[in-house]
Amino acid sequence: MSVALPFSILARDGAARRGRLVTAHGAIDTPCFMPVGTAATVKAMRPEEVAATGAQILLGNTYHLMLRPTAERIAELGGLHRFMNWPRAILTDSGGFQVMSLAKLRDIAERGVTFRSHLDGTLYSLTPERAVEIQHLLGADITMALDECTEFPVTPEAALASMERSMRWAERSKDSFTRRPGHGLFGIVQGSVFPVQRLKSVEALTGIGFDGYAIGGLAIGEGQETMLMVIDATVPALPEDAPRYLMGVGKPGDLVAAVQCGIDMFDCVLPTRSGRTAQAFTRRGTVNLRNARHGADPRPLDPDCACPACKNYTRAYLHHLAHAGEILSAMLLTQHNLTYYAELMAGLREAIELGALDDFVAAFEAQQAEGDLPALA
Repeated sequence: MSVALPFSILARDGAARRGRLVTAHGAIDTPCFMPVGTAATVKAMRPEEVAATGAQILLGNTYHLMLRPTAERIAELGGLHRFMNWPRAILTDSGGFQVMSLAKLRDIAERGVTFRSHLDGTLYSLTPERAVEIQHLLGADITMALDECTEFPVTPEAALASMERSMRWAERSKDSFTRRPGHGLFGIVQGSVFPVQRLKSVEALTGIGFDGYAIGGLAIGEGQETMLMVIDATVPALPEDAPRYLMGVGKPGDLVAAVQCGIDMFDCVLPTRSGRTAQAFTRRGTVNLRNARHGADPRPLDPDCACPACKNYTRAYLHHLAHAGEILSAMLLTQHNLTYYAELMAGLREAIELGALDDFVAAFEAQQAEGDLPALA
């Protein structure tokens, strides 16, 4: 167990774990889902509303915040927690994925990555040392080592070279990290869809030693079956006494399956991005509020949900807001989606505590398979 970032496992059910991670800004109950606040805000939400959904930790991003307003400015203003009025824990992604997916004319070399900003074309350099420095300036409770997010599809040879570079970067990230109570550094397992490479990556990272271990480079086109195969091959090799974080995976069914495999932490833009496009996640599956069948429906979106959208508004009103392009549509549906994700995680934690995870998963799958409420006659 890390002294700087204590993690305890409170209950188990099969490979699944119910745990608690203690940071400088509060405890995090796991399994947990981290809403994404990429640029120091969860889009369409006030921090108080995010907290009301049950979220105990947010994700911020090195790439976006180094471009604007800059980590140095945020540090001058008291750090990211104060800057965005979020007194709870924050994990910051190191920017490796964004460099792959957003940056222009990137050049990856042993020293680090050079890229042009997607905003204005300005040339930047991001090294493992600089990525850790930025996250320190931000005041992140959990810092991520800089890695290269391997593209998919990829040849085994290219994946191996990418993974080995990430492991060298991981060691440099560790050497650059300033240890202090309540703050920790996570390493990131790479190796694309090749189990042997994933295990070599785990061996390298555990040899270096981190406070937690993330599985990166998934949910980028490989499909659920392959993703779960990689997770199944990787998780048993990870340290039992450290948190396990599956990066960028966010469909409800994927979360449930990954918890069964032993994953503790998740993040994804899916619930917030979907909220801005009138897509809601419910106990009975995904609902598109733009569909005409909701236009005169006086019922709530999800009768078992306690969020403001479900307690105070009808499907007909949410349908109207979506078609009218009103900002309130994004606000209400984002809050609903984050509430659903938080409640799903809470249900998983309770099921693990009770030793009833299989029953919970069976009920979850049956209800999802039923589909949305039928339209009123």
